[in-house]
Amino acid sequence: MTEAAAPLVLVVEDSDAIRGAFTILLEESGYTVAAAATGAEALRLAAARTPDLVLLDLGLPDMLGLDVLRRIKASPATARVPVVALTGRDDDADRAALMAAGCAAYLVKPVDTQQLIRSIPGYIAAS
Repeated sequence: MTEAAAPLVLVVEDSDAIRGAFTILLEESGYTVAAAATGAEALRLAAARTPDLVLLDLGLPDMLGLDVLRRIKASPATARVPVVALTGRDDDADRAALMAAGCAAYLVKPVDTQQLIRSIPGYIAAS
């Protein structure tokens, strides 16, 4: 019997330190990780290897996180992939816009990483 592949989480974060920390945390929790520092890189990775979940920083250097989310949701290949927004801003208007665009959750940094790890299976199962 073959073992199922670990779910793929795409981490989109422009901070090298935060992206690295999330990568280590996710890999230690049994996930396969792809990482991107820009929106364009995230979209390329998502198209090449459909992730099971996207953790999306909203403050990217090349495009708005909301635009990345909309493009992920517009593609038939990735439309059902859950996207969790990660942001330093606790803003009701941002939260409403992202949720309306199909975001699965809106988390304000600093994120409780243990709670995030516990929540990932639910995000993936709901897709």
